[in-house]
Parts: sequence; structure tokens; C-alpha cells
Amino acid sequence: MPQVGDFWEGYRAGEFYMEVDGTWSPRLSKVSGLSEGEVETTEQPDGRTGHVYRLSAAKVKFEPLTIERRVDGSDDDAKFRQWFRDTFDLDALRQGGSGKRRNGAIIKNHNGEEVGRFLFRLAWVKSSKFSDLEAGSTNLMLQTIVLEHEGLEWSPKS
Repeated sequence: MPQVGDFWEGYRAGEFYMEVDGTWSPRLSKVSGLSEGEVETTEQPDGRTGHVYRLSAAKVKFEPLTIERRVDGSDDDAKFRQWFRDTFDLDALRQGGSGKRRNGAIIKNHNGEEVGRFLFRLAWVKSSKFSDLEAGSTNLMLQTIVLEHEGLEWSPKS
């Protein structure tokens, strides 16, 4: 148990990677949208008392994952490109556009050791875009990928 004056260090936001269907691990520079979901709330006013009751609508919404990565000519470039193409395949579009769904995880490390995973289910590529190109710039070329999914869960390593 920590004592008064003890310093406890939390996990830093860096040191993470991604696995999709357990097969690959692209190098990422940023991940956002790590939300385990939000339950929609319905407000029900009571006309007699003027009180507003808040009720759970029993509908859970999940925020999309936004993945930012450096474009570097590696195999990771080809893997994301293929997933994007699979999602937007004409046959997939006829079936609702999200037929190429995959499970995966954002793995969080601390000092080189895994401390937990953000597990996502049935994700598909919603969009993919690249950073602007600018003559004379020394900025890195980035790709931003938005993944829709059917749920995200934080699973700490025991």
C-alpha cells in the first residue's frame, strides 16, 4: 500500500501497437477513440411534478477508433491498403459495405512489458486519408484510418 509521500508512476501514453486477427502489428503514432461505449439516455418529463427522469435507452454506441500511422513503404502499408480495398470491394458494398470485418487489439506496454489490451470486435475500415503533401516540408507522411467496430473492452493483464 502506498504511503503518504510515495510517488506512484502511472502508465505513459506511448509504447503501444496493434494486432488484427492476431496476425500483424503495424507501427502506429496515435490511437484515439478508446471508449468502452456510451449508453444512450432518454429524458422523460413528469408533467405533474416538473421533474425530469433519465432512463437508459438500452442502446450502446461505440466511438470509432482513429488510427494514425507513418507511411514508410513497409508491409504495414500494404496490409492496411488491402483491408481498405476488401472493405470497399463492389461485392462487399452490395452486402452493406462492411463485409470484411476483423477482430483485433491495441496492446499497451509499459517499460517493454504488456500491461493490457483494448480488444475490439468486428471492425471495418470506414475511411482512409493521407496527410497533405507540401513542397519543402520535412514533415512525415501520415495515414489516418477510421475503424468502425461492434465493441471495445479494456482487458488489463493479470
